[in-house]
Amino acid sequence: MAIHFKRFSNSIFNWKLTSDKFISLFTNSDVDETGRHEFLKWHKGGGMFHKSASIDPTAMIDFGAVVHSGSFVGENVHVGSGTVVGDNVTIGQSTKIGYNVALANCTIGDSCVIHHGVCIGQDGFGFFTDENGVMVKKPQALKAHIGDNVEIGANSCIDRGSWRDTMIGDHSKIDNLVQIAHNVVIGKCCILCGQVGIAGSVTMGDYVSLGGRVGVRDHVTIVSQVRLAAASCVTKDITKPGDYGGFPAVPIREWRRQVASRLQTLK
Repeated sequence: MAIHFKRFSNSIFNWKLTSDKFISLFTNSDVDETGRHEFLKWHKGGGMFHKSASIDPTAMIDFGAVVHSGSFVGENVHVGSGTVVGDNVTIGQSTKIGYNVALANCTIGDSCVIHHGVCIGQDGFGFFTDENGVMVKKPQALKAHIGDNVEIGANSCIDRGSWRDTMIGDHSKIDNLVQIAHNVVIGKCCILCGQVGIAGSVTMGDYVSLGGRVGVRDHVTIVSQVRLAAASCVTKDITKPGDYGGFPAVPIREWRRQVASRLQTLK
C-alpha cells in the first residue's frame, strides 16, 4: 500500500512540475503580454471584460462570460455564464441574458429577456454563383437591432443585415428554435411561435402572430394584424389583416374549405 501511495505522490509531483512549466510558458509569451491584460475581472459575478468596454456598476457579469471591446452594458443587466458579448455591442438596462448566448453586431433594448443559446448578429445566409460556377459569399456588414421588452426563446437565431439592418420591434415575443434571416423587419407586439422560419428581407407589420412551424419566403410583406395558423407557408404578400392558413397561405375560411374538400374526396 505504501509503495502505491509513493508512486501516486510522485506522479502528482511530476504533473505539478509539468503544469507549472506550461503555465509559465504562456505567462511569459508575447500573446499574454499584448492580449491577456486587456481583459479584467468584473467585480460583480466574476466574468471578464475588455478595459475599453463600458459597464454600469450595477450589472452582473457571471463567471465564464466575456464582454469584448467597445461594448456597452446598461444598469441592472445580467449576463449569464458562457455568454460572449462581442465588440461594440449595446445592451440596454434591466435586460437578462441567459447562458451560452452569442451577441455580435447588434443592439439589445431595455428590459429584454434573451434565453439560453440564442445567437444574434451573425452573418446571414447569402451567396451567389460567379462566372466560374463557384459559390461566393455576399457581404454581410450591417447590424441587428432588438427593441425594448423583447423576449427571445432558447436557441433562436437572428442574422445581421446586408442591405438594411435586421429589426425586431418593441414588445415582440419569439419562441424557441426560431430562425430570422438577414434584413428582416418585424414590427411591435408580434408573436413568433416555435420553429418559425423567416427568410431574408421579409417585412412584417405590428401585431402579427405566426403559429408553430410557419414559413415565410424571402422578400414577402405581411401587413399588421395578421394571424397565421401553424405549419402555414407564406409565398406572396399578405395585404389585408385577418387569419390565414395552409400552403400556400390563404384566408382561413378558404383553407378550411380546402381541407374539408380533401376529406370528402378521400371518403
